[in-house]
Amino acid sequence: MLTLGAAFARCHWKRPAHNILRRALHSTPSQTRNRTIKSETEVKNDINVPRDRWNYNVSPFLQTSQTKYSDLEFVTANALECATEPPRGVQMLVRDFIEDSLYNPNYGYFPSQATIFNTDGSAVGFDSLRDSTEFQEVVAQKYAAYGADKHDGPGRQLWHTPTELFKPWFGRAIARCLVAEYLLKYFPYEDLIIYEIGAGNGTLAMDILNFLQEVHPEVYERTRYNIIEISGRLVHMQRKRLSRAHPNVRVTHKSIFHWASREPAPCFFVAMEVIDNFAHDVVRYDLKTLEPYQGVITVDPHGDFETIYTPVSDPLITEFLNLRRNLKHPLPVSKVLQSSDALRKLYLSMPFAPNLSKEEYIPTRLLSLLRILRNYFPRHRLLLSDFSSLPDTISGVNAPVVQTRFRNTTVPCTTLLVRQGYFDIFFPTNFEHLRDMYEHIVSHKHHPSSSKSGMRSTPLMTTSTSISLGEDYFSSYRSNDRRSPLDGVTSASGLPVGERKSNVFTHSEFMETYADLNRTRLRNGENPMLDFYKNVKFLF
Repeated sequence: MLTLGAAFARCHWKRPAHNILRRALHSTPSQTRNRTIKSETEVKNDINVPRDRWNYNVSPFLQTSQTKYSDLEFVTANALECATEPPRGVQMLVRDFIEDSLYNPNYGYFPSQATIFNTDGSAVGFDSLRDSTEFQEVVAQKYAAYGADKHDGPGRQLWHTPTELFKPWFGRAIARCLVAEYLLKYFPYEDLIIYEIGAGNGTLAMDILNFLQEVHPEVYERTRYNIIEISGRLVHMQRKRLSRAHPNVRVTHKSIFHWASREPAPCFFVAMEVIDNFAHDVVRYDLKTLEPYQGVITVDPHGDFETIYTPVSDPLITEFLNLRRNLKHPLPVSKVLQSSDALRKLYLSMPFAPNLSKEEYIPTRLLSLLRILRNYFPRHRLLLSDFSSLPDTISGVNAPVVQTRFRNTTVPCTTLLVRQGYFDIFFPTNFEHLRDMYEHIVSHKHHPSSSKSGMRSTPLMTTSTSISLGEDYFSSYRSNDRRSPLDGVTSASGLPVGERKSNVFTHSEFMETYADLNRTRLRNGENPMLDFYKNVKFLF
């Protein structure tokens, strides 16, 4: 386990509090009162003694690196779920290190550290605020109400979402989007079935259901709201908050990546600011051969980290790289270097030229989610929102922000190799690439092992499948903005018309379409629900 002081010592602080932080975390009462002189051998073997040393990457081409790490057990985040403290003497893929750091039930960041900002059940009175400056002052006051951080370690890991800042109006905008699609396509033949992951305090679910109950009672009576939640603490909070007000809510304590139940009915799948915390893998390319190498994080018996690179062998990384090749998404290597072996050889002969490309963080866990949606929610409609860009990221392509809070100050780091559970790790998403991946995956049908399709009979089912009729049976023109129709499923018009493909919208475009903007307009005409979150996009 990396000592907390050592972890912080490897961060590059951008605020003047860093020296105080390092002194506070390196000096403990026992160290300052009892200074026992130890021999050099005792110091070397004492795993509790902090070690300041260069944390460099061993060349993946050296035979000695294989020998050095061959004794380290290879583990996964799933295998570490029962661990009560971060492991030592192991190695794991980067995505497993991130997932273990964020979601381990015993020491992960979200189960043990994170607190979701809550406005105490009261909505902000936007029409009474002068301008955006006053709005931010109101938010700062609500933050201050959580109290000052302790001085002997990381502070309260407090973070907010647009759902909480703009409640209930943000949630009502989401509800309008869902109910408009439902009324157009499924009412009155199908129930309104909603699945949400990363539901937090349950605020979005509450605001959506309140809106349906007040504005569309006939739809509310046919609504089933399902929350899939990985955090046991949040499961308890969601059930307590929602069960009495809305009995049609069901909360399932499970990771979405462990989901194995098939939903045959049409449904909406909602993920608001969730995928930014999905674990990524790291890939670098050998600039001589353009062969990809996967990142592996090693933790030695003292708890110190190193990153090594080995030829890609993980099936999920391989699948992502193949998918990217099929979609013709660019590699993170200069096109000039890709085009010529001679140019790469010349480049590598230059002094201090790296033998590997820059680290690229690839969204392998997001790929897992898309497969789960295709396999277990075959008739879903995805509504997803998250960050499209982020400031203060660590080095690399599509790199994350790694940060913590200390004495009420957010402190960003420049390395991923930090103590598990104490730091938030979140990524930007390339929404245009996500859309391409998503449409490609859902267009390739999953064939369950069972001979039965699992589709239940509804008025929108037909005995003639789209394949037997032919894709162009009703028209010689097939729109490029629609998917191929599902076999045996027709639209509300009775024709086998495919689902509309997803589109990418900016935060303001989505809100201008579905939100009641008069509710969040300030006295000077500013509208923070439009002006804030410029780095957020929607996929729908």
